[in-house]
Amino acid sequence: MGGQALNLRGRVTIGGHIQTRRPGCRRLSIPEGPGDCYRVAQLDDTTALPRSRFRWAPPIELRVTARVSAPNLPGTWGFGWWNDPFSLQLGLGGATRRLPALPNAAWVFYAAPPNYLALRDDHPAQGLLAATFSSPQLPAPLLALGLPIVPLLMSPCTARAVRRVARRFVREDAVALPLDPTQWHTYGLVWTEDMVRVTVDGVVGLSTPEVPTGRLGLVLWIDNQYAAFPPDGRLRMGSSANPDAWLDVADLSLSRLT
Repeated sequence: MGGQALNLRGRVTIGGHIQTRRPGCRRLSIPEGPGDCYRVAQLDDTTALPRSRFRWAPPIELRVTARVSAPNLPGTWGFGWWNDPFSLQLGLGGATRRLPALPNAAWVFYAAPPNYLALRDDHPAQGLLAATFSSPQLPAPLLALGLPIVPLLMSPCTARAVRRVARRFVREDAVALPLDPTQWHTYGLVWTEDMVRVTVDGVVGLSTPEVPTGRLGLVLWIDNQYAAFPPDGRLRMGSSANPDAWLDVADLSLSRLT
């Protein structure tokens, strides 16, 4: 097992800040504001890279100690690995051009209502979750063939059918984490070829064979965003009014497993 050097870049909007609180501890914060604009403070190592050059693949372990400012913050926050599936940044802000892709992720993810990012109806999709998404690596031209479906998502009846079909391509697993996130907790995420395990203070919260595919990037963030594709098929996305909010992350490490 060997520690890996991290090369994280900060991204903030609308008054967001990333501050060093003490050696090894950073605070990601967003200011109070209405729901008419997106506010985010994020650290990641994906901004300037195509997905083919994302750094992380199994077997690997992430450890981080974290807390947030309040237990029921609007928007989302979390940390883990993902493939940044829905970005279309077109090179803005130094980012590489990147087309949407099917989601792959293994992370601790907090989602306040009305967020609902799950295709299966028997999985939790709100609150503090340990979760994974596992999707095939489809080429962008093949995904583009599905673009005519997008307008159909405006109809809840059709969207429910699309949601059922999507389950054949996007596998997932998730469990709720019943804890007080305003207190310091140490989170561990182990990603191997055939398993993802998430622990909190040494106790296993999730152990699943639904593992992400392909190379992923590291991300830690807090924002006021919501995206919902619930069982009723009413697709929604936007931003929520939020109070001053912050996520503290400390003792972050990534280790290759042997």
